Amino acid sequence: MALLRAAAAELRRRARSSPLPAPALSYLLSSPSPQSPAASTFPDPSPLAHRRHLITLRRCPASASAFAPDLHHARILLPSHFSQASQLSTSPSSSEPAAKASPPPPTWVDNWIPEAARPYAMLARLDKPIGTWLLAWPCMWSITIAAMPGQLPDLKMLALFGCGAVLLRGAGCTVNDLLDRDIDNKVERTKSRPFASGVLTPSQGVGFLGFQLLLGLGILLQLNNYSRILGASSLLLVFSYPLMKRFTFWPQAYLGLTFNWGALLGWAAIKESLDPAVILPLYTAGICWTLVYDTIYAHQDKEDDLKVGVKSTALRFGDLTKYWISGFGAACIGSLALSGYNADLGWPYYPFLSAAAAQLAWQISTVELSNRSDCNRKFVSNKWFGALVFSGILCGRLVS
Repeated sequence: MALLRAAAAELRRRARSSPLPAPALSYLLSSPSPQSPAASTFPDPSPLAHRRHLITLRRCPASASAFAPDLHHARILLPSHFSQASQLSTSPSSSEPAAKASPPPPTWVDNWIPEAARPYAMLARLDKPIGTWLLAWPCMWSITIAAMPGQLPDLKMLALFGCGAVLLRGAGCTVNDLLDRDIDNKVERTKSRPFASGVLTPSQGVGFLGFQLLLGLGILLQLNNYSRILGASSLLLVFSYPLMKRFTFWPQAYLGLTFNWGALLGWAAIKESLDPAVILPLYTAGICWTLVYDTIYAHQDKEDDLKVGVKSTALRFGDLTKYWISGFGAACIGSLALSGYNADLGWPYYPFLSAAAAQLAWQISTVELSNRSDCNRKFVSNKWFGALVFSGILCGRLVS
């Protein structure tokens, strides 16, 4: 008995002089041994108990000796102000930090753009060129289909519209992020954007938007007067699109009107007019194509969209999404065929169009709408759909 009293006194002294190691604390908070009934039902401690550790004696299992070699014969009961401790995990892995998601690989923006300019490049989505491709392809289709039979399209116009696509897409992203900054910080995919994360202020964004629009104006002024008016009228769509998700389940249709304006503008830049028989089917095809790829894209955010209260075709179509986008895909291919027929494109156009139809069918049939990564992969693959259609128009025009 004297030995036990001495051991208890020594343990009290050590408890007062130094904190317990984390593994020992985890062990001591674990459920008491059935052989220690006194430890299983400890009454509410008195105020005095808040100033000391209460000790019951029992034989410590051998497994504890690895992390508490000097606590072989004791078990410490903590006073009531440690009641939250029961919420801690006592498994060995609980002391390990939670595994963090691996950061995305660096892009060319991270490697080549100066650090001060990097937030603006990210704001314009220069690190994600797929949006520029999707905006540029309808322009390229239209310019090429407007070329004279047997001739290449106007290379200067292709270059101007390529630069314009970069600028207009960047301006659209700036407007979108300015208006959506209170939504973006609640959505997992967008919370790292410059405004949502606080890297840029709204006033800096407005200044950058003015710079983008000024450069875009420089490109627009190189077109004919008919194209200038038609191009300037697209700004209404660009500035109002970000608001559509607040009012309608069809913001993707409105995006189609915006993103495919180049189908009208490219023809007008060459012909100084519009031919409805060729251009309206081409414009309709672009809108239907946008409804396919942007509905797939919207499925990445459907859970977050429900939480913040914004709308999309992904939420509107739900489990019927593949039926809906199959219909839009068929309408897209049919409209492209009609436009090519009315423009008297040569026979090579139709094999390429068939390949584009197969690519679109592959997207729709294989996309896993509940898998964000797969939705993004299918969305990005639409640059190849646009390239196939462009190649078909080019070859069809050269042999017509």
